[in-house]
Order: sequence, then structure tokens, then C-alpha cells
Amino acid sequence: MKWTSDARGKVGGGVLAALLAAGVPALVGAALHTDEGEPYRETRLYFGMQRPGGGEIGRPEFMRFLDREVTPAFPEGLTLQDGYGQWRGADGRIVRETSYELILLYPEKAADERDPRIERIRRAYQDEFRQDSVGRSDDPVTVDW
Repeated sequence: MKWTSDARGKVGGGVLAALLAAGVPALVGAALHTDEGEPYRETRLYFGMQRPGGGEIGRPEFMRFLDREVTPAFPEGLTLQDGYGQWRGADGRIVRETSYELILLYPEKAADERDPRIERIRRAYQDEFRQDSVGRSDDPVTVDW
């Protein structure tokens, strides 16, 4: 089993447990095994931490969401990175917020089966934290294990 960090380095599972226990957010992991050259898909989800009306969704709340909603849908693993986003609102003001970027890797041949899981995660986050949206991008990738 291999784990991938946000720096694309590889570390063992014991190191992963120690880093998670220490609260290092940029490493949650992606553990997959595949035949060499099998096409993969990379889905990235973007979770804003700003609450409507002010305040932020706390790290413990987000990690509970991740454990409850994402890990059961993608038990083979995932990667989580800290993020920062900004955009111009309808009133012309720049809006800034911290965020998390969730990266999921799975075989391209499983994309049709994985899509409903991903959409359930997006809806669950929007409903639970009253968010307007959860961004999503999908790209074909080459994975070398």
C-alpha cells in the first residue's frame, strides 16, 4: 500500500498515522493498486470553509464530515490539501476564504459507478453546511504505482 502526499512524495502507512495524529492536514492519502498503464480519473472537489452569515466551518467538523461521507464512498483512499480561494462577488467586492481540496483517484472504467458517490458527497456538504456549491473538476491521469 502506498500513500501519496500533496508534495507527490510517497510515505509508509505508519508515517501517515503519525502525521494524522499530529494534525498534519495535507496528507490523508491515496491507496490504490492497478495494472500498469490502466487509465485513471482524478476528481477534485473544492470545499469552502466560510459559513453563510459569517464564521468558518472548523477543522474538526470538516474531518467528521470526511470520515462520515467521503471515506465510506472511497475506502481505498483520498488526498486532502489545504486551499485558499477568492472571487469577486456580485457587489464587486473580493471574497476570500480558506478551503479544502479533496483529490480522488479511481480507474476510468469505474467512473460511471463513482459519479453518483461524488455527487452525494457534494450534496451532503451543501446541505449540512448551507453552502451554495462544491466545485468539481475531472481529468484523465496517468498513475504510476
